[in-house]
Amino acid sequence: MCTGAAAGCGFERLTSFDAAAPGCPSCGGETRKIPAGFSLGGQADAGLSQERMPQTWRGTYHGNREYTTQLRRQWESRQRLEAKYPEIAGDQRPILAHEGRYHDVPLRAG
Repeated sequence: MCTGAAAGCGFERLTSFDAAAPGCPSCGGETRKIPAGFSLGGQADAGLSQERMPQTWRGTYHGNREYTTQLRRQWESRQRLEAKYPEIAGDQRPILAHEGRYHDVPLRAG
C-alpha cells in the first residue's frame, strides 16, 4: 500500500517476509507491506500402522512403562483415524507368529 503523495495507490508484489518494502511503481513513494496470509508447512502423520508397531517384548524395550504408554496412546490415536478413514488401515489379519525367524516379517493368518 502506497503511503506517498498519491496515497491510496495499490499494487501487489510478492516479496519475502523479511525483505524491505518496495517503492510504489506509480509515484515512486514509500510503501508499507500488508501480509496476504500465511500457510503452515509440513505434512500430517497418521502414526505407526499395526505392521510398524513393536510385535515382541524385546521391541518394547522389555516392557518399558513410558515407552508402552506412549505406544498405547499412539495406537489409540491411529485406531480413531482408521475408523474415520478405513483406506489407511493396513493388513488386519491376526498375527500367528512374530518371534524367531518371523521377527522382521510377522507371519499372518490367511
